[in-house]
Amino acid sequence: MTGLDRNQTPKTRPVDHKRTAMVASLDIGTSKIACMIARLKPSPPSEALRGRTHAVELIGYSQIQSRGVKAGAVVDLAECEQAVRQAVALAERMAKVRVESVLLSVSGGRLQGQLVEAAADIRGGAVTADDVTRVTSTGMRHATGEGRTVLHALPVGYALDGVKGIRDPRGMVARQFGVDMQVVTADATVARNLMLVVERCHLNVEAMAASPYVAGLSVLTDDEADLGAAVVEMGAGSTTIATYSGGRFVHASGFALGGQHVTMDLARGVGACIADAERIKTLYGTVLTGGSDARELMSVPAAGEEHDAPQIVSRATIANIVRHRAEEIFEMVRDRLADSPFAAEPRARVVLSGGASQLTGTVELATRILNRPVRIGRPLGFGRLPSEAKSASFAVPTGLLVYPQYAHLEHVEPRHTRQLKTGTDGYFGRVGRWLREGF
Repeated sequence: MTGLDRNQTPKTRPVDHKRTAMVASLDIGTSKIACMIARLKPSPPSEALRGRTHAVELIGYSQIQSRGVKAGAVVDLAECEQAVRQAVALAERMAKVRVESVLLSVSGGRLQGQLVEAAADIRGGAVTADDVTRVTSTGMRHATGEGRTVLHALPVGYALDGVKGIRDPRGMVARQFGVDMQVVTADATVARNLMLVVERCHLNVEAMAASPYVAGLSVLTDDEADLGAAVVEMGAGSTTIATYSGGRFVHASGFALGGQHVTMDLARGVGACIADAERIKTLYGTVLTGGSDARELMSVPAAGEEHDAPQIVSRATIANIVRHRAEEIFEMVRDRLADSPFAAEPRARVVLSGGASQLTGTVELATRILNRPVRIGRPLGFGRLPSEAKSASFAVPTGLLVYPQYAHLEHVEPRHTRQLKTGTDGYFGRVGRWLREGF
């Protein structure tokens, strides 16, 4: 089996501190596809976002209804390819540039993060960069099960002769050298088919990144990441979680439940077609019941024949249907967080992002179920974002634009082991091809 099985997905090379670069992000979601094109301009770091070396200047973007995707995975290649072509073309037209390669998010394929320890004896006395790469590669491969692919391998800390907490081991003397790392994996098939769609559009996949991780790069302040935070990216087809501790990304997980399930529940519960159910959810979707408006009645067109009489439904009925599903999602989030390093962080907060986080009352409901302070996360530190892109539903595509500034934190497999074939022409394991270097 060629391709990504037990391999690492494409990784971008770090962006140069002193140079301007062009990047394009592509978020192929279950309900929408978003493409954003931006200039990364070197800038002094801000107080709240100290890790960022560049300002992100958006020059083109698009969002269109997704096709051929279910639960974050491609289910119809041709449909999805058409939608991606359309989204990229719209963003290119606005930016007046041609895109050659994109940064791609992954939200499906049962994202899973695990903490891995690897150690090896040092041959020459002092730790070299090669030793670091060798041990990290071993740890990474050890963590990757059959049929899985690595999205991120992030060293969290190093150890020399059992002494932990070493920041940079290179040049230090020891008999044994160890690394603790966070390895985030996804189903190789899901990742490969997302790549395949993009390559069929004659685009390179510059890098792939886990949706909740990049959402965190967009919506979290440095202080939140330092104190501990969980980013819950609530999409239409999946809910994914990234946990931060001590300023680092330490855990990821996800499950295939999201905003679309709320829509389907409404369609069934009030006997409406899916498009009407989506509209009801957007306009009246709330998880809060009670109050005078709960007694308000509304008419919903019947899903069957055109001459069927519309249904009369109370706002309370709608709120109850929405609340039941939202509660189920947050209970699953609570269970996932209990199994992650987040449980040990008493002051850590939860930041919600993604389109499904925008239902009225989600913050109150999440606060009650998760028993933590909760806020809605919106893209931070972006100049001149159009108003619709300022919302929580753009956390992933905006986070992808920030991601190259954090690429240096990740372990990248040496090139000869990374030649990935996806079944289309050519190898896309080549490390990093920016759209066009410096403008």
